[in-house]
Amino acid sequence: MDYQFACAGMEQEEGAGDNTGVTVMAKPGTDMTEPTGFLQKGGERLLPLPGLGVVYTKIWPGDPRKAPLLLLHDSLGCVALWRDFPEQLNVATGRTVIAYDRPGFGRSPNRADPLPVSFVEDEATEVAALCDALDLNRVALLGHSVGGGMALASAVALGERCVAVITLAAQAFVEERTRCGIEAAKVAFSDPAQREKLSRYHGDKTDWVLAAWIDTWLGESFSDWNLDQLLSSMRRPWLCLHGDADEYGSVAHPLRLNDQAAVKGELRVLPGGGHFPHRENGSLVVEAVRGFLQEKA
Repeated sequence: MDYQFACAGMEQEEGAGDNTGVTVMAKPGTDMTEPTGFLQKGGERLLPLPGLGVVYTKIWPGDPRKAPLLLLHDSLGCVALWRDFPEQLNVATGRTVIAYDRPGFGRSPNRADPLPVSFVEDEATEVAALCDALDLNRVALLGHSVGGGMALASAVALGERCVAVITLAAQAFVEERTRCGIEAAKVAFSDPAQREKLSRYHGDKTDWVLAAWIDTWLGESFSDWNLDQLLSSMRRPWLCLHGDADEYGSVAHPLRLNDQAAVKGELRVLPGGGHFPHRENGSLVVEAVRGFLQEKA
């Protein structure tokens, strides 16, 4: 069976196993304290968000005159699983790039509660708090998969503070293809070897990460979820990239996103593209993002 939907790129990386439990272990030489000028200097740290706890955050610094680019990961993702994509974006755009692990993922603290039906829209609260913590007056957002929906929700919440949005393989509703893909992944992750790959990035949070994805998306209470109402308030410039062979969502998703949005986005369907366009054709995606941000932000 092809595991690219969940396991692509899960080769062991330096420091990837240092994420078990609530304690976040830094790589040698990494400053995980609270340095001044975090946004300007870059690096990684546990960033306090008032009222929301802390989130592991990593920054690749760039031109302070340009709006930073904030990345929102997918349902099994984390900062480490972006691999070199943030650095590629940083070099190509000249912008500061910021990536963070949502609570319960990667090197952020554990969480035990099930995700509410509104978890996609709710992430806008955390994104706004992160922007406040970093004193970002202007920001561009890029989200992959469910992170794409979160980026759109955050753009609505941030208003003019958000200068642009990019979505990669974003879902707009619960499609049968999406459910079938997750059902296949559920079977795949019954294999201890596959769970072990994921645990390199999520440590003892792995069971929660899988349940948060599988149980939520396959649950009856989530079956009618969609972004239609939120999209009616989406008025920021946005770019939508979606592969026509995406195993987690057909081109019905970008079409519906564009149809429902108050401001139509720039839609690009990638021939033969799957669910990880930034891994499958990174140079194309990076150039598309660079050109879009240069024009819009």
